Amino acid sequence: MHRAVGTVACLIVFADAGLAAEAKPAAPAQAAAAAATARIVAAAEALLGTLDEAGRAKVQFPEGSPQQARWSNLPTGIYERAGLRLGDLTPAQRAAAMALLRAAFSPDGYRKVLEIMHGDEVLPGAPGGPPGVRGPGRGIKFGEDEYYLAFVGAPSASARWMLQFGGHHLAINLTLAGALSTLAPSHTAAQPARYTVEGRTVRPLGDENDRAFALMASLDAQQRSQALLGYDVTDLVLGPGQDGRTIQPEGLRASALSAPQQAMLLDLVREWAGIAEDALAAPRMDEIRAGLPQTWFAWSGPTTEGSAAYFRIQGPALVIEYAPQRGVDHIHTIYRDPTNDYGARFAHD
Repeated sequence: MHRAVGTVACLIVFADAGLAAEAKPAAPAQAAAAAATARIVAAAEALLGTLDEAGRAKVQFPEGSPQQARWSNLPTGIYERAGLRLGDLTPAQRAAAMALLRAAFSPDGYRKVLEIMHGDEVLPGAPGGPPGVRGPGRGIKFGEDEYYLAFVGAPSASARWMLQFGGHHLAINLTLAGALSTLAPSHTAAQPARYTVEGRTVRPLGDENDRAFALMASLDAQQRSQALLGYDVTDLVLGPGQDGRTIQPEGLRASALSAPQQAMLLDLVREWAGIAEDALAAPRMDEIRAGLPQTWFAWSGPTTEGSAAYFRIQGPALVIEYAPQRGVDHIHTIYRDPTNDYGARFAHD
């Protein structure tokens, strides 16, 4: 499930020591980020207050626990998660869990997460969904009940800790340390990539797709020839199980883009970085913007809107990959910071 076709031998360690230091937010932004973290901690503590001792033991893991790096895109029955299962919670506990997610994510990020989760409900074999070969009784389970919440480290307004939330096609790893935060690594995916709810079309990763094709359409012939990779990539290179690997930069440098095209690229990046609460996402976007001259955009596959195509955005502290899975109705993506996955730098601040 985690393969790439082509010159994957180009995998190397890539880091720019001059850009590896954490870009700390300026004073007003730092205060806003710290306040956002405090709200998330309050929501986490409110959830803990609804749990008995057994529930608290399920959700809480010590700082440095292997749980930190335990995540997958696979459904229950193929991959066994730890933490609080949403389907095991009382209505009050589940409401507190969702309130925590609302505090941790931006409005668009929260919507995206809910839409990814609901996609599981309309997959063949899902409880209450259309018939299929997967689902209860066959050892594989997915649906809105099959998402898990965990804390690695005690929720704190100052010390490093992680909020994990994930299940089939979703793994959010939000590390917080006062005003500092990172979502890296996080995995968002969608299957189906398009479905209908009460007559409304839902595309959980639709903006990611549309912004990428719009950027490609804006490129002139020379820019496009630089962006296109000379080999096929059919899956994430740095997806689940690939911690610690990085990719040699390829494609079109952002410095070769016009100012409007650079703005389009940043809007595309924001679809991932902007999942976090707005005050947490703002300093991250500032960091990515500062690294724009050393950022690359690469594409593999057709460039016609509606086609299945892979793309990658890579900067000094950023890797994003978008990889259709044998068609346009099943998408995998990854968001990483090779200098700070799991908040590695925060332990030294």
